[in-house]
Amino acid sequence: MKIILIQKLYKFIAMKTIYTYTVTFVMSVIAASCNYLDVVPDNITVLDNAFSSRYTAEQYLATCYWHVPYGDENQNPAMLGSAEGIFNNDKSAWGMTIAKGNNSAANPAIDHWSGTNGGRNVYNGIRDCNVFLENIDKVRDLNNLEREQWRAEVKVLKAYFHFYLLRYYGPIHIIRENLPVYEELSKVQLYREPVDDCFKYIIELLDEAIDSEALPSIIQNTQRELGRITLPAALMMKARVMMYWASPLFNGNTDYEAFKDQKGNPFFNQVYDKERWTQAAAACEKAIRVCNENGIRLYDRQDFKTQYAISDSTILNCVLRNSYSERWNPEIIWGNTNIIVHTMQQVAQAGLRPVTSNIVYSYYAVPINTVEQFYSDKGVFIEEDVTFDYANRYKLRTAGEKDKYYIEKGQQTANLNFNREPRYYAFLAFDRGKWYGIGKLDNDAETWHVEGKLKEYSAAYDPGNYSATGYWPKKIVSLKSGYESEKDYRIETYAFPELRYSDLLLYYAEALNEMKEAPDQAVYDAIDQIRKRAGLEGVCESWAKYSKYPNKPLSKAGMREIIHRERLIELAFENAHYWDLRRWKEAITTLNRPVKAWNVLSDNNDDYYTVKVYFTQKFSQRDYLAPIPESELIKNPLLIQNPGW
Repeated sequence: MKIILIQKLYKFIAMKTIYTYTVTFVMSVIAASCNYLDVVPDNITVLDNAFSSRYTAEQYLATCYWHVPYGDENQNPAMLGSAEGIFNNDKSAWGMTIAKGNNSAANPAIDHWSGTNGGRNVYNGIRDCNVFLENIDKVRDLNNLEREQWRAEVKVLKAYFHFYLLRYYGPIHIIRENLPVYEELSKVQLYREPVDDCFKYIIELLDEAIDSEALPSIIQNTQRELGRITLPAALMMKARVMMYWASPLFNGNTDYEAFKDQKGNPFFNQVYDKERWTQAAAACEKAIRVCNENGIRLYDRQDFKTQYAISDSTILNCVLRNSYSERWNPEIIWGNTNIIVHTMQQVAQAGLRPVTSNIVYSYYAVPINTVEQFYSDKGVFIEEDVTFDYANRYKLRTAGEKDKYYIEKGQQTANLNFNREPRYYAFLAFDRGKWYGIGKLDNDAETWHVEGKLKEYSAAYDPGNYSATGYWPKKIVSLKSGYESEKDYRIETYAFPELRYSDLLLYYAEALNEMKEAPDQAVYDAIDQIRKRAGLEGVCESWAKYSKYPNKPLSKAGMREIIHRERLIELAFENAHYWDLRRWKEAITTLNRPVKAWNVLSDNNDDYYTVKVYFTQKFSQRDYLAPIPESELIKNPLLIQNPGW
């Protein structure tokens, strides 16, 4: 087959920070391709120009960062793909296609293999990383320290791209180096490699970058380089990779016994290796130590500054929200500056008095299924709490004086919204619930509250622009975003927290629990740091006092359940839910369910607080791995499709 020459457009993007974007597109020379994987152009003139100076090389470095996938509903499967949060049916989104179990190999949603239907061709990112690594030594006006730092950064990015594909598709192509333009077809068409080999290569890349001692511990030039890879980011990324390799999806997964390569070897290892949890715990421990040495820690009350006399309850609410959405706060290990959270805030923001115009969209909703995962105010599961009226959670109740910082006094809402933990009120909004901030800061007892029934300010005032469930993900909306007038809504943007310290602590607790026969104090210490920040007692104390199962934290299985729930709460709406349920192999039991909502198109309490099924979610064994597009199987006969597709 004759290799066909096609044009390739390289996107040179100046270093992005939360404050500035500079995007420069430079037309590159011809690339050759016989399959999905564009072969890198072998044009000496163009490459010499791209790496002729420090300035142009830095542009190419920015190109490598540009390939990091975005995080919205059409480019990141994890935003909506598990139905942790949903869009209403009037809003098309590829993530909802995945959530409803309607994906297909013929037309895959959010296709990151070849870059269709919202997805990016992540292999293009790997290719550009290889171009950079193969040519960075040509730059003459670049000092060695900076050269080695850039090289290390790109190795981490290359590892990240391989890992992104691995956790999405399972076995992938390892692209160690780019192929020449006129390579013979047999070498252009690549095999998928066993998942263990993929993990080993990713870890090898990360170790090379970490061991080079070239990565900075912190970003010095915060005006131009925020969002760049640091040593703590590389170490946490390694910890995440190790956690996935130890998890049930990738560790002795006999469900894939028949999924084999052309030589008859299983793509997935068939023997569980407990030692991987020990290795993951060690990786987490090192990442935690280096983070602490460089000022990365849990965001806490000492970090929140306000001139207003507000209650301790509201201060804690603000601390919990800011830990996610305050720009470059001390908890952020790596912020993805390809995702500047702007429109996501508009779709998560409920309409509030006295706004009467359509300046927010409000259609990012939270199902009751997610709402019920949050703890009671005693810090235990609501279905286990002996003090929580779980059987009558959908009945109505009137808010009193003690509720005034969370629920509008004198107003009725469901029992489900009372006596919940602080993160419930910090991360979620609901009918008659308080929404502190958004330009009204001086009196937290008389701040905004949501009015969610039909014809009210927060309800379905515009076709499509409303919460389909009666809950909103308030966590996503910055405390500094707010209404400046009836027709003006100001958005405080921030970089999406790709790696966050609380996530790392929970990884550590999970790894320690899995590597031991029973949990010990080190497991409790890791998770209790997060619980303490959330205003809760320690896990053992809470269960002993308030749970029907007081000994649950004392067993490995019980502590596993608690850690899993803690991750779903602390990392809500951060794209962790989708990946966690898959790596734990819990998705098939969790995501076959009715997705529940209030009857939000009603104008009275009795009808509004009726639970309805918004849609029935479907998940089968095939959905643990995304489908490879059928068009790629045609182009490359060596590809083997994922099971079930």
